[in-house]
Amino acid sequence: MNFSPALPTFVITLREGVEAALVVGIVFAYLKKAEKTALNPWVYGGIAAGLLASLLVGIFSIGLIETLGSANREYEPVVKPLLNALFSVVAIAMLSWMLIWMTRQAKLLKTEVESAIKTTLTAETGAGWGIFGLIFFAVLREGFETVLFLSARFEQGWIPIFGAAAGIITAVGIGVLLFQWGVKINLRLFFQVMGVFLLLIVAGLVVSALAHFDAAISTLVQLNPQFEPLCIFSQPTVQTSSCLLGSLIWDTSRALPEKQFPGIILHTLFGYEDRLYFLQAFGYIGFLVIVGGAYLQTLTGWGRTQPVSSGGNASPQQD
Repeated sequence: MNFSPALPTFVITLREGVEAALVVGIVFAYLKKAEKTALNPWVYGGIAAGLLASLLVGIFSIGLIETLGSANREYEPVVKPLLNALFSVVAIAMLSWMLIWMTRQAKLLKTEVESAIKTTLTAETGAGWGIFGLIFFAVLREGFETVLFLSARFEQGWIPIFGAAAGIITAVGIGVLLFQWGVKINLRLFFQVMGVFLLLIVAGLVVSALAHFDAAISTLVQLNPQFEPLCIFSQPTVQTSSCLLGSLIWDTSRALPEKQFPGIILHTLFGYEDRLYFLQAFGYIGFLVIVGGAYLQTLTGWGRTQPVSSGGNASPQQD
């Protein structure tokens, strides 16, 4: 069985999961410092509810693809790739925003979370629900972004879910190391490395999204020739050119096929295509220049703070 499709979801859920684990750990540490550990069950409840809500969103998204795709059997080969393309676009937008925004906010994470907890605890009533809501939305936010990515890769089957589960388990393990055992981890370096991987994975998603759009339009033209004007560059049957993607830049399907090792690893993690077209190459490079440039700029503003440790002094280590 080929488990390579699980690699991107592992990277994404690991990074997202560690972010959620930081929030949860900071909340636990603050409650311990404030001698409010009686509210800990509300934290666990928020975690469980956030994971459940993320799962329900994933089931709904996949069900929507299946339902709409099979609603009209004749155009099912058009609808499914089109829906995958649309989910990919949303996932690209959300993951890119998360990558840049979270990097900018990383140095303020501890302060913002503790401020929110302090405000919640000073309320006369509803402290438990306030803690629950804080954790629930932190977990749901990270889970929702992962679910969008899984929905965009729905055609790869259920194997990516194993990667997501492994990423969550690993993130939980990192959270335990940080806040229960007091292990110091260079979170700045961790997020930088994960950020670069995520950047390349999302750039690969750009390539896949364009391929889905092209497949949908090409199939539509084949089913109904009156839509032929939608093919900007060529007839969909021409092998050296694509309906929407332009001319074929390279064909390495014999030397390095994307469905065999090591091409499958390059395809899964970095968006490698053994048949790459002009618009795909342009989109890949353009994404890395625009979003990658913005991400690199955020790294220069990530200041130095103290290392993560157990107790009430948890914050990202920047050295």
